[in-house]
Amino acid sequence: MSEQFIKLLALIVYLLAMIVVGLFYFKKTETLSDYILGGRKIGKWTGALSAQASDMSGWLLMGLPGAAYLSGIEAGWIAIGLMLGTYANWKLVAQRLRQYTQISGDSLTLSDFFENRFRDNSHLLRLVSAIFIVIFFTVYTSAQFAAGGKLFNLLLGVEYHMALIIGALVIVLYTLLGGFLAVCKTDSIQGTLMFFALLIVPAMYVADLGGLGESVKAMSEVEANYLSMFFTTGGGSLSLIVIVSSLAWGLGYFGQPHIITRFMAIKSSSEIKGARVIATIWVVITLAAAVFVGLLGRVYYGGGLADTETVFMLMINDTFAPLMAGILLASILAAAMSTADSQLLVTASAVSNDFYQAFINKKATELQQIWVGRLTVVAVSIIAVVIAFDPNSSVFGLVSNAWAGFGAVFGPLVVMSLFWKRMNRVGAIAGMVVGGATVMIWNSLRSALDVSAGSILNLYELVPGLILSTIAIVVVSLMTKEPSQEIYDEFDSVKTSEI
Repeated sequence: MSEQFIKLLALIVYLLAMIVVGLFYFKKTETLSDYILGGRKIGKWTGALSAQASDMSGWLLMGLPGAAYLSGIEAGWIAIGLMLGTYANWKLVAQRLRQYTQISGDSLTLSDFFENRFRDNSHLLRLVSAIFIVIFFTVYTSAQFAAGGKLFNLLLGVEYHMALIIGALVIVLYTLLGGFLAVCKTDSIQGTLMFFALLIVPAMYVADLGGLGESVKAMSEVEANYLSMFFTTGGGSLSLIVIVSSLAWGLGYFGQPHIITRFMAIKSSSEIKGARVIATIWVVITLAAAVFVGLLGRVYYGGGLADTETVFMLMINDTFAPLMAGILLASILAAAMSTADSQLLVTASAVSNDFYQAFINKKATELQQIWVGRLTVVAVSIIAVVIAFDPNSSVFGLVSNAWAGFGAVFGPLVVMSLFWKRMNRVGAIAGMVVGGATVMIWNSLRSALDVSAGSILNLYELVPGLILSTIAIVVVSLMTKEPSQEIYDEFDSVKTSEI
């Protein structure tokens, strides 16, 4: 039995196991609430692990190690930003959002919550938010499909486009079948697999180098400033723009629908504290390990990798016995799948609940909405595969753009809707439009113009998007009609809620 066959067999078994989970929860998906939000029955362990697994995606095991391999420990600024952002999101948003979404019309989606929170009878808030969800999640999902395609292509010799389609089909199948419950259960399994893979692989390499001290010494000899947080490997000081842009990734958490949907689904707000501890420990360890993997990879492979995002795959493939390698390689597939399934489900929810039922068929039954959601999963997946069809697609680049888009469109809106009583529907719409437009325009200007290294346009587009979106919400809300007393009373009732 060849080594390639053993690795492929391990991956096939893993993929089949995920499909079995989908089939199991297909029988348990009876209502729209079950399909979209798991009936709000998710426990703290499943909620925390699935939230973090869906958060990190193929980026954790490909994009971040690749960035560290290329630029050294400077990539740690992104990890620090994400660690802080994860904790802040669970601390500030999770409990209040869990309570508010149930109090405000038992909202099943973010778009649903915004409409109920601001009593938007025009449905415009729901429509605008659904449009942005479909646009940015299609790009985001394509990044996960690209990660799976690269895995099968590089290590198993499967042609990239065929690998891309196979991986997409598996994800689509169990998302179609089981809905939110299947996604959360598979994500918690995948999050556990990712966690242990990121501990085992660097531990093996550190042992091979003679211990932690020898490993750090070897890293320091790669090139000047490779282990410096404040100086580039080229010899100059790391610019403030680079540091702020890297840390700003953490600010994007407040607007990621596939993550904060988990807050809405946890069975009780009393479970939030425990989930926060689990999620924070998971994210600190995995992010630190991912950066460490990239640094170790540079020691072993030098600077010659054509695609730096494959460094973790190569380290597994070149070190471990075939069966173990297959299991560990499944962690990379798990990272991509755990995010793609969540994104597809949120997109499906936006189309079925926030567009189809609101604008096309107001009398749609729950079963009809579930099937519209399932058709959406198929349609979005096809578009995402087309976007990822280029084998040179950058997982890091695609994730970066989508993360900024969601952070700017929904981040200020989520936080201010939870904590600012005076905010109104017009301000909410203005914030979304300004945030989304800023990210798109900023990206376009940077691509079109020949910007210098110190140009303000090199600032991560999430930062100006967040700032201008927040300003738009405040200014427009204060310039327009004050919310009704009913909205004020509901806002105040969240403080005393015991949901």
